[in-house]
Amino acid sequence: MAQVATERSETAAAVANPAPLGLSAFALTTFVLSASNAGLFKGGTIVLGLAFFYGGLGQIIAGVQELRSGNTFGGTAFTSYGGFWLAFAVIITPGSGVVASFGGDAAALHTALGYFLLGWAIFTTWMFLCTLRTNLALMGVFLFLALTFFALSIGELGGGSNWGMIGGWLGLITAVLAWYTAMAGVLASGKSMFNLPTFPMG
Repeated sequence: MAQVATERSETAAAVANPAPLGLSAFALTTFVLSASNAGLFKGGTIVLGLAFFYGGLGQIIAGVQELRSGNTFGGTAFTSYGGFWLAFAVIITPGSGVVASFGGDAAALHTALGYFLLGWAIFTTWMFLCTLRTNLALMGVFLFLALTFFALSIGELGGGSNWGMIGGWLGLITAVLAWYTAMAGVLASGKSMFNLPTFPMG
């Protein structure tokens, strides 16, 4: 029995932490779209490949692994935001029919996108509340992501293009924080000579 328990513990220890993958996938996809929203370049559809395969599929894989390990928060977060990127990619994919279904009514399209983003802002807000006893790095990711979604939703619901640009810059901050948190997770695996602090809350 002791030998079986030892073998199981060694197998469990060999399973990598999926959080850095999920955070990295989220960070890069968010960075590219947010750079477009902030006005740093034109052509937001360049994010499509990332949204489908890295931000979308990559995060869902990480989320499933988190659920398998018993991490409800990580599983909920990664699978949900993976679903967000897949849904967003379908919306902006030329020929998907989603935009065309509004029949050229730009106001109706922007309103629908506003409520789509508002729903994600609400979800992210309560996810942020769930991070309050984790660490400052993770709290920062969800706080700035919630602010990003709120700014973008205000812009789509009639607040004007400036709100979209504000959302873009907030998204860039979110991406940097997510990369930092991901890097801290990779370094904590014991393969590096140094670590990054995440400032645990206890």
